[in-house]
Amino acid sequence: MKQTLAVLFGGQSSEHVVSCMSAVNIIEQIDIEKYQLLLIGITKEGRWLLVPSIEEVRRGDWENGQVEAVLSPDATKKCVMVNRGNHREEIKIDVVFPVLHGLYGEDGTVQGLLELAGIPYAGCGVLASSLAMDKLSTKIMADALGIRQAAYVPVMRWELKEMALVAEKVEKKLSYPVFVKPSNAGSSVGVSKAENREGLEKALLVASEHDRRILVEEAIVGHEVECAVFGGGKEEVIASGVGEILAAADFYDFDSKYYNEESKTVVDPRLPGDAAEEIRQKAIAIFKAIDGYGLSRVDFFVTEDGKVVFNEINTMPGFTAISMYPMLWEARGITKKELVEKLIAHGSARYDR
Repeated sequence: MKQTLAVLFGGQSSEHVVSCMSAVNIIEQIDIEKYQLLLIGITKEGRWLLVPSIEEVRRGDWENGQVEAVLSPDATKKCVMVNRGNHREEIKIDVVFPVLHGLYGEDGTVQGLLELAGIPYAGCGVLASSLAMDKLSTKIMADALGIRQAAYVPVMRWELKEMALVAEKVEKKLSYPVFVKPSNAGSSVGVSKAENREGLEKALLVASEHDRRILVEEAIVGHEVECAVFGGGKEEVIASGVGEILAAADFYDFDSKYYNEESKTVVDPRLPGDAAEEIRQKAIAIFKAIDGYGLSRVDFFVTEDGKVVFNEINTMPGFTAISMYPMLWEARGITKKELVEKLIAHGSARYDR
């Protein structure tokens, strides 16, 4: 008998489009002989809709749908409530794959709803998702582990009323250029590079549009690299090899990641010394420290003298055609189809640990 697998995608975050792209690539790899698929799209406004087919996701017109499909938090039902106008039904769910990036999906909110519902799901839980999504909290955690990372200054939105004081606080600790980031955002949304005070003030205002907590970081010069992690619970945590980002822009911003064909990714790049193995071990350590489960992509810099500097961890990394996470596992002999099945099976067993 087939299991019913619900795939959640879209969402209210600035990464809505990326989520849809990732969902298409994941859905294409799901074994339909094993799973009965239920596709649920969340619009930018927050409506939950039943999507009839992957073709509508590809075309992008699914948001015009009218059939509501809302996950019930009632743990005795473990279902999705579907409203077709005059007809309502409850569809039992065995497992959920929340292919959601950014706020209101990757940050522990949907994971909390699934925990309330008692439905197994792929990927990290509430704690790991919320901790990794908030860059400032991740920084504090990395400090506790003693892992090298970029120096930083936290800024709260309300502080920007006294912009000169904020600028002085940053300049006392950091030298230009600096990177300014919303604490809660993904895919480099709202991230700017500031070369001077004028640029810093503009960047702080841009970041404040996306979050009330802002992070100002020193600029690290070196290789921008990523490592994929899988496992957790009863299963051993393993790390892939390392991939390098060759950004077409000054830094790897949203457009460079998804729309600039000049940006390249290289699997198993040549790095100084034993940096590659150090990255793998630190990726595992960080994943375990946040109580990771299922998957994550951990990002680092490697300086020219071989120092490894932690950047951030993503608990639901992109799964688009050009995304590093599946690419790194393919380089280790695990196809996308095998990887998706592993993630679903691991998610199904999350309450068995």
